[in-house]
Amino acid sequence: MRPTEHTRRPRALVYGDVDLNLIDGSAVWAQGMVQALARAGCAVTLVLKAPVRTGRLVDPLRALPGVTVHSPHAAGRIPAKVPMPPRWAAAVLGELDAADPFDLVVVRGRTIAAKLAAGPLAGRLWTYLTDIPQSADEMTHAAAAELGRIADASRLLLCQTEELRGFLEAAVPATAGKSELFPPVAVLPDRIVPAQDRPVTADRPLRLVYTGKFAPRWNTLEMTRLPALLAERGVAAEVHMVGDKIHEDPDDPSYAARMENALASAPGVVRHGGHPRAEAMRITAGCDIGLSWRHPALDAGLELSTKLLECGLLGVPVVVNRTPMHERLFGADYPLFAATEDDVVDVLASVRADPDRYALAARRCRAAAEGFTLDAAADRLRGCLARVFPEPSDAVLAAAPGGHKLRVGVAGHDLKFFTRLLDYLRSRPDIEVRVDHWAALKAHDPERGRALIEWADVIVCEWCGPNALWYAERKRPGQRLLVRLHRFELYADWPKQLDIDAVDQVICVSPHYADLTVATTGWPREKVTVIPNWVDDTQLDRPKLAGAEHHLGMIGIAPSRKRLDLALDAVEDLRRDDPRFVLFVKSKLPWDYWWIWRKPEERAHYERLFRRIRRSPLLAGGVVFDAYGHDVAAWLRRVGFVLSTSDDESFHLAPAEGMASGAVPALLDWPGADTIYDRRWIHATTSAMADSIAASVAGGTWETDRADARAQVRAAYGLDEVCRQWIDLIAAAKINDAVPAV
Repeated sequence: MRPTEHTRRPRALVYGDVDLNLIDGSAVWAQGMVQALARAGCAVTLVLKAPVRTGRLVDPLRALPGVTVHSPHAAGRIPAKVPMPPRWAAAVLGELDAADPFDLVVVRGRTIAAKLAAGPLAGRLWTYLTDIPQSADEMTHAAAAELGRIADASRLLLCQTEELRGFLEAAVPATAGKSELFPPVAVLPDRIVPAQDRPVTADRPLRLVYTGKFAPRWNTLEMTRLPALLAERGVAAEVHMVGDKIHEDPDDPSYAARMENALASAPGVVRHGGHPRAEAMRITAGCDIGLSWRHPALDAGLELSTKLLECGLLGVPVVVNRTPMHERLFGADYPLFAATEDDVVDVLASVRADPDRYALAARRCRAAAEGFTLDAAADRLRGCLARVFPEPSDAVLAAAPGGHKLRVGVAGHDLKFFTRLLDYLRSRPDIEVRVDHWAALKAHDPERGRALIEWADVIVCEWCGPNALWYAERKRPGQRLLVRLHRFELYADWPKQLDIDAVDQVICVSPHYADLTVATTGWPREKVTVIPNWVDDTQLDRPKLAGAEHHLGMIGIAPSRKRLDLALDAVEDLRRDDPRFVLFVKSKLPWDYWWIWRKPEERAHYERLFRRIRRSPLLAGGVVFDAYGHDVAAWLRRVGFVLSTSDDESFHLAPAEGMASGAVPALLDWPGADTIYDRRWIHATTSAMADSIAASVAGGTWETDRADARAQVRAAYGLDEVCRQWIDLIAAAKINDAVPAV
């Protein structure tokens, strides 16, 4: 958005490869997404895939202020009665955007997303991923490559569950850092009154309900047999079936006819047909128990049924398969878990006989649904909108000469430590960014550099290397030059050659290294400031998996100064008393780095280390090596403590990332550690570290400790806070370099 437009509502274009004439989860998604975007403050245009045959889902959206429903069929753009294939849909969306550009484009459907990723909407896509491979076996190289292209073209990827997000980040590295949790939206229509602790009495039939499509793996044919099976157990029951979409199964050609016959004639089945969503929920609210029991082949699915949540809002408990996702949602002791048809009959008979079990199930479903309301979805979207479309800063606008956006150039050979900062600068409405990406440390196109000097108001050199020397020698008078210095350069010759008078500020990541920089270079203290490394606290904040309190983590174990051997000392101490403690290591291995493995002393160190792991009885089964990758946030879900046992570090991001994930940091006292991290987390020896970890778990303080750690890292090193400090520096505001240790 342009600076003059920052107060207007973001314009959102929404398209799902779904038919809103049919009531199923995908159609309900489209309705909920439009409602949530509108409530979050967007002006929303929904484009329909199919011509309108019923207004059951569309009419309520047309009535919302700020929402436009566009039907290409009604406009004559698409032949009547023909649902748009993805190729046509991509053309329609492109034409609408060309006429009046949108700020974001929310799209559901892998095929349409792939087509949009190759067009002018790339960079503005908020892609909702569902119809994708959901296991390692199904994720072919071609599928991963296509999803990678979609991720590259997407500003955000909206994932329904943590399970789906974690799987994607492991399988498709480009999704890491872009994946946002956006679970299904459960909305209670007006005038629908939820059941409040309604007893299930024996003086009337037990009313079961299913809404949605009729398909083999949804066990809908089996559901029609339940009244007869319950009657054999002395339980009178009805099953109310709401929906009008019967699946044609190529593997079972007779399925549709059998399903149709069961709906029409099975004893105890009440067929309601298709209804507007509000009416379907009214029917559900009048029933006792919802049915969402599915074929076991779906147990490994990474998606969450909207039906479960809608039933929860209505106070109607649901029969559902036992899966880790459902256990986390309802609790491991939820009384309506079922795997087989016999299980379903058993649990239904048991809750009919025991009102307390029924009441417990209803309470669990109601509590689970509270996190999936329309208000909760709108809050999630507001957070995403605030990050993607930050407000302009008066200081930045004042720093830009001539009334244009502030022009910021970024120069460096390796921008991996600057990526999210660069994304943030590019997202701002008051800043324009250009990058001079050097091919290598000393390989540079001088013409591109001279063009950047001519254009930029501010130049940021990532690394104090040849790039900093080049720009310091050639910068224009009055042009601000900022240089970020890492541990790598401090002990090289480049700082000695740098004309510090041409540099406005040198940025270090910790007070300790700022002091070392001043002492080593003799530069004026006022030229050296501190802005810490950023931690993407929003991405890292994910629920822990069961058993995380007994899991230690290390990220990166090479070179030898990372001291994995000291971490093993702590692990052995812990496992003497409690073998549940396990160390998980996420890292490239030392032989993956040629510059490490060629050194005899490094090779000898790791040979001793791995020999020790093989031979130590205490370490047997106690050390797990996980592959290096960008899926750190998902990996940290299993980790309760993050270790830092290095000889020295300039900052060491791993403990901070662990803290943001809800893990407790445990550090040895390397030089400067206490200028970055609170003394509470720093230990003099590995034995003291092990004692502290054991006490946190055994003493029941782990939950409190990790909550404190998360709050500390957000305040000091959260991405929003670090970006704010960079904006102040770029706009020439004074920076306070007394960064509090966490």
